[in-house]
Amino acid sequence: MIRQLIVSYVLLVAVALAAFTVPVAFTLTAQLRGDTEESVEREATTMALLLGEGDASSRQALVRMAGAYSQDTPGTVQVTDSSGAAVASLPLPADDEAITQALRNRRTTVDWGSSFVWGRHLVVTVPAESADDKDRIVGAVRIKYATSDLSSRLWSIWGFRAILAVSVLAVAAFIGAFVARRLTRPLRQLNDMATRFSDGDLTARSPVTGPHETQQLARTLNSAGERLDSLVAAQRIFVADASHQLRTPLTALRLSLDNIADGTDDEFVREDVEQATSEVVRMSRLVNGLLVLARAEAKVSAAEPLSLHDVIEERFSVWRPAADERGVTIALGGVAGGRPLVLASPGHLDQVLDNVLSNALEVSPDGGTITVEVSPHPDEVVMSVLDQGPGMSDADKSRAFDRFWRGQGLTGRAGSGLGLAIVKQLVTDDGGAVALRDAPGGGLCVRFSLRRAAPRSGG
Repeated sequence: MIRQLIVSYVLLVAVALAAFTVPVAFTLTAQLRGDTEESVEREATTMALLLGEGDASSRQALVRMAGAYSQDTPGTVQVTDSSGAAVASLPLPADDEAITQALRNRRTTVDWGSSFVWGRHLVVTVPAESADDKDRIVGAVRIKYATSDLSSRLWSIWGFRAILAVSVLAVAAFIGAFVARRLTRPLRQLNDMATRFSDGDLTARSPVTGPHETQQLARTLNSAGERLDSLVAAQRIFVADASHQLRTPLTALRLSLDNIADGTDDEFVREDVEQATSEVVRMSRLVNGLLVLARAEAKVSAAEPLSLHDVIEERFSVWRPAADERGVTIALGGVAGGRPLVLASPGHLDQVLDNVLSNALEVSPDGGTITVEVSPHPDEVVMSVLDQGPGMSDADKSRAFDRFWRGQGLTGRAGSGLGLAIVKQLVTDDGGAVALRDAPGGGLCVRFSLRRAAPRSGG
């Protein structure tokens, strides 16, 4: 926007300069051309009058005048009588068109040598009438005037105005940049506030400055931010209360079921208790998933630079024991570009990897391999988690991120249906994206695009 304002301002000044300076320059050019033509034609006419007198003294005065004119001006004089013989200076060719027009048709001709401004010479040819008989042409006078001085004056006229125009445009650009930055400062402040909001900082507020319209917008956004902050605070309190109120009874119920199972020898009772315990465990997972999803939607923390490799290695250490029980290998492969930093809220990447690794382990065959690949790019870091399971159909991929949609793993256990929904919510909250693809050689590839953070300064 700043660039557009500066360009618009400079264009406006350029149009104003062109409207005032170009016509003046053309007028001065036309005036210079007209004055020169009039002066040369006047001198040629004076010499033609002397030629028309016909007496010796007039001829001598003509010769002296032609010589003085050639010395004092960049012009040369050529004079011929009606027979074509030279009277003064250089002779003229008899078949010259301008001479023919002057001797036969009594016509004065002016030739600038070019249709654009002028050529190298201005040539003026004037017929000389006899002083005794006005109808008789006794000769012609031609002045060949070099235009080099005129060209220098022309460059002065246009060059001065060009330099003035460039100077004015430079000043206009400087003033335009200052004014544009001043006008857009409130908008930049509002954008900074919106950016901090999108990163989870709900305490961000914008200064109430600038024109009345931006002041009103800043007040409205600040008011909305305060209300949003209070709503998120209420959400946070609700999540904490729900966590306590829901987890405690479920834990107590599971302990009670374990006690019943330990205190009975009836196989039917034990089987029913195990089924009930399984449902309690599934309900606990569902409650935990809902609470995680609620916290993710509340977005109560701002993104910060984190080492993706450190998070991956930490989660590997947690999941390797479970993978080793089934002979599944969890490996980090396809690493390139060092150890990039990504922007993510604290704890988000841990939960994302936990959910994806849990799903991958669920569908991986015994002895299979789960591979995590990291590929840094200029503005993002791509992380892919590949398994060797049965993969997903296109229809399943389109529904996999829906809440409560559950796939069937090789172990026969069904999940809560919230894992991938939580993954998508956490990744998108941090400005990234997640997609499902077919893994090379079979299986599923979960591909993440995460925002890349600037490297930490060494000091």
